[in-house]
Amino acid sequence: MGIQLLNWQCCSLGNKRHTQGMAHGLRYLKREATGRALAQAAFELTRERGLFGFVTADVVQRAGYSRRTFANHFSCKEEAVASVAFGGVEDASAILAGLPADLPLLDALLAVMRDQFTADTLVRMRELMAMAREYPTLEPYVLGVQQRMRHAAQELLGSVAGDRYPAIYVPLLFGAVYGAVMAALEGTLDVHLDGESEASAASMDYGSFLDLTFDYLRHGL
Repeated sequence: MGIQLLNWQCCSLGNKRHTQGMAHGLRYLKREATGRALAQAAFELTRERGLFGFVTADVVQRAGYSRRTFANHFSCKEEAVASVAFGGVEDASAILAGLPADLPLLDALLAVMRDQFTADTLVRMRELMAMAREYPTLEPYVLGVQQRMRHAAQELLGSVAGDRYPAIYVPLLFGAVYGAVMAALEGTLDVHLDGESEASAASMDYGSFLDLTFDYLRHGL
């Protein structure tokens, strides 16, 4: 009887912890979804009216939340606008989790770049960078988000790499890919993204840009 009671107590405790873990996960997902909705609303309003053409009340009205909810996520509308770019990194973890564990890191990174950092995502990021140039008060928040994205993406890549590669490999690989993407976003490389205006004769499409970048990473110049 005592053993049965102990087993029941242990099972009950395990089930309680499992339930608490699920509840915590659901709360996290809900919070993330709310933050994304607010960020997207702020970004759309900036696109439509300019950064100075709306206030926080307009953001919460469009997203369907309260001002208090906004304040729980962002300190100001600039931070909300800039945060629209961060979702790509968070979603990349789901793609990496679905890949074979022994897949070479370079191939895993290419899969993320193809599946998650699509042309639509990069168009939004390129537009956000243009907004930061137009509105100086937005720039520090965009730079802050870019830094968070770099750190989060590199940590994610490192967790996938594990101990399969020398310690220097992950930061070198990530730095090379990040530098190439930023050159494309900033216009140093002439990469045309679907949804933008007509490409010039010298432009390459995003798929060709990825193929060329990763071919150089595999084989060198």
